[in-house]
Amino acid sequence: MVEPVKIDAHQHFWQISRGDYDWMTDDVADIRHDILPSDLSSLIDRHGITGTVVVQAAATVAETEFLLGLAENNDFIKGVVGWVDLEDADASQTLDRLMQSTAFKGVRPMLQDIEDSNWISQPKVMANLAALAERGLRLDALVVPRHLKVLAQVAKELPELAIVIDHCAKPVIADGADAGDAWRDGMARLAEFPNLMCKISGLANEAGPGWGTEQLQPVVDHVLRHFGADRVMWGSDWPVLNLVGDYDQWRAISAQLLRGYSDQDRAAIYGGTAVKFYGMEFDE
Repeated sequence: MVEPVKIDAHQHFWQISRGDYDWMTDDVADIRHDILPSDLSSLIDRHGITGTVVVQAAATVAETEFLLGLAENNDFIKGVVGWVDLEDADASQTLDRLMQSTAFKGVRPMLQDIEDSNWISQPKVMANLAALAERGLRLDALVVPRHLKVLAQVAKELPELAIVIDHCAKPVIADGADAGDAWRDGMARLAEFPNLMCKISGLANEAGPGWGTEQLQPVVDHVLRHFGADRVMWGSDWPVLNLVGDYDQWRAISAQLLRGYSDQDRAAIYGGTAVKFYGMEFDE
């Protein structure tokens, strides 16, 4: 029997001397050092991960080009989600240039860092999102609960745009807090749009110190109840994960979180959904 493909659908690399990681304050000093493919390879080998999707960590095209270079030299990187200026009238030309690399799968604007919750719905941004869709590229939505309503608007107006919600939209669950009806209702509404998917990733950091199955189970169950396993994918958010845990711990907790689901569902969550969403190809 052929083993299902296992994908880490959300991880990062960075090289500090590049100088464009504006978010790396003293609050994240523990991970403010070079983190490159050689640092991850032993972890994914240990867990039988077939490939990964590396996601931007800086709001520059230069960083996207850096990640595409890493993908060219490291076979386990199966996709790169980069950044382009979605307010730029020439963004489509930048997309065409980046698409010369088959590893380039889509873009992620850092919406959580933009004060205007409705920034993504402005006409010039929507036009560039339409250009993404025309090229078969995808949108990773780095959102928090205040964005759920506008993300539904985008999904409705651009039904051809494939969108994945990063980190389950970062529910507010720190210190054992309940995610809240606004998050639950907003995610249920988003799940009604067939072009939307969701990543089970980043939840350890949202929960904070002492995170575990009990705290995360309601979030995971709610997402899977509404989206279904064929629209949910697993990611590590490594090495940001290392601020509160590590790769081995997140894999172990994930196994507990998904223990009540079928083998077919787990195969989708751990790999099949990401392969489909990002259009990954594997050698026979």
